[in-house]
Amino acid sequence: MEQFRSAAALHSRRLVAVFALTLSFLLVEIVGGIITNSLALLADAGHMFTDVAGIGLALLAIRLAARPASTERTFGWYRMEILAAVTNAVILFGVAIYVLYEAWRRLMDPPEVAGELMLAVAVAGMAANGISLWLLRHAQAESLNMRGAYLEVLGDLLGSVAVVVAAAVIALTGFREADAIASAAIGLMIVPRTWKLLRDAVDVLLEATPKGVDLQEVRRHILEVEGVLDVHDLHAWTITSGMHVVSAHVVVRKGVDPAAVLDSLSTCLSDDFDIEHSTFQLETHDRRPLEEASHP
Repeated sequence: MEQFRSAAALHSRRLVAVFALTLSFLLVEIVGGIITNSLALLADAGHMFTDVAGIGLALLAIRLAARPASTERTFGWYRMEILAAVTNAVILFGVAIYVLYEAWRRLMDPPEVAGELMLAVAVAGMAANGISLWLLRHAQAESLNMRGAYLEVLGDLLGSVAVVVAAAVIALTGFREADAIASAAIGLMIVPRTWKLLRDAVDVLLEATPKGVDLQEVRRHILEVEGVLDVHDLHAWTITSGMHVVSAHVVVRKGVDPAAVLDSLSTCLSDDFDIEHSTFQLETHDRRPLEEASHP
């Protein structure tokens, strides 16, 4: 099989930059959270920690996906990107649950928080997340793995905004409950985006029809190819982000040039549906009863 560069691999340098930036501000937020006694900062640091772990997994997945295919793994390690996205989603759900629990506990008994220093650290974290989000803005549309990293950084940015607001409220009014409220907001912001990431990744693992690929339209295009009488056992699925595959049994008229039919089918899927990897079994009409007998 021809070596394929996944969508995530094309943007790996940007992901390395985001990893370094996130790791740096993770340490800043941990120290700031401890000094200021701010749960919101520590919650954001916890989210940043999952970013570091998740982006590290994403980079590892990209490296593994670059390995060539073998007789044992005919598609190579491409699915590692999807497994990394699932792992990221599971970690994020765990963080959200913990943050929501801790926020509720602190809301019942709010501790003292150093609002001014908390504000300074939160503003710095917000700037770092903004830069990371800008670096990933295009890559996230092409890869589930990169989208997982993008969503984590987006959650961090929104979390930083919540921390900035909470810190300003504490500094100006002394309303200590704002720290717990901001933490709860961070936890709630994580959940819906993480659910969508998990759902999309699971769809790939279950080999669902890729989003944006209308199988009825694919069938119609195949039937329009000259010499094609029918198509059955038509399947479309995703190996990894940006790599869709189609397979089908195509019934052709006797006497047609099979090479010409295959060329037309491959060109049709590549041009109209951006599917570069397709497998077609050409057969004549009298072959169908034999297949039905072997697959009752």
